Amino acid sequence: MLVTDATTITVIFILGLSTLVRSAIGFGDGLIAMGLLTSLVGLKTASPLVALVGTPISLSILLSQYKQVKIKTVLPLIISTLIGIPFGLVLLKFVPEQVGRGMLGLLLVVYGTYSLLGLKLPEITTDKFAHLFGFIAGILGGAYTTNGPLIVIYGNLKRWEPQQFRLMLQGYFFCTNFLILAGHALSGLWTIRVWSLTLMSLPVIGVSVWLGSIVNQRINRKFFTKFVFTLLLIIGLLSLFQSIN
Repeated sequence: MLVTDATTITVIFILGLSTLVRSAIGFGDGLIAMGLLTSLVGLKTASPLVALVGTPISLSILLSQYKQVKIKTVLPLIISTLIGIPFGLVLLKFVPEQVGRGMLGLLLVVYGTYSLLGLKLPEITTDKFAHLFGFIAGILGGAYTTNGPLIVIYGNLKRWEPQQFRLMLQGYFFCTNFLILAGHALSGLWTIRVWSLTLMSLPVIGVSVWLGSIVNQRINRKFFTKFVFTLLLIIGLLSLFQSIN
């Protein structure tokens, strides 16, 4: 399936939008991009594409505040994510695409609903659960480049402070994205099409990172976050609908 000019422009727009969200609130780009891109270019193109774009985004956000990232806090998550990634790659390679879209849509619906309801989950003071959350996140990351939701939920359970939350996520994403990228490369998912879309999107990505930093400072964060979660819920419902038709 060849990527038409119209499709290319749409893909770049989606990547720009998802990057703006990531730069503004620290996460959400993979969920938005994967939810919208799978129907355009397929899971096996969307997943490595989103991972390739996400790595420089994490780096650009980290550079200015990397000294504040507590590596010891996210290290157990990173290690267990590494173990989970191969299982996710197996899902991506061998599970039928329509089933994969349905699973991705279900993840978006559940996570969007959870976030909009603002459920107050009990606090956990031990780090023992980091391995479980990281492992499941690794499976989701390897398959759909959507390892963020489990880590966000873990951060909520650990009661990370807002500023710490954003930096911890970037530190985690930056490290795990390299692991996911390596898995995609070894699985033969780095095609010419993936690289061409990545390179064409870079100028828009740069502008989106800059705009996102402005949004982060000026917009009502609570309102913007609710908007993002509502968008995720809608995208998830659409993905579920497409998977059963």
